[in-house]
Amino acid sequence: MKEYDPNNFTHIYLRRIDERTKKMDTKMDRLGHDMHDIKMRLTGVENNLAGVQRRIDRLENRVERIENRLDLREDAMFEAGEKFEDQHD
Repeated sequence: MKEYDPNNFTHIYLRRIDERTKKMDTKMDRLGHDMHDIKMRLTGVENNLAGVQRRIDRLENRVERIENRLDLREDAMFEAGEKFEDQHD
């Protein structure tokens, strides 16, 4: 059996493949950490958005109650969805 030859092309290519694999593993680890970070941040954004939506819903209900108490409803034809045409030219 022949001794190990550092200049053997097979060994050179295997070392290159090994180096590239190590670099790819490092990049994949970073991508995994980045994806975890993005998921955590997105979860926070979704939770905050849901909170904002709940606040808007509560404000909408409060405004509606205030409008009803002060009798500030829109014109009946507007609420019925009919188009208002001005009679004055």
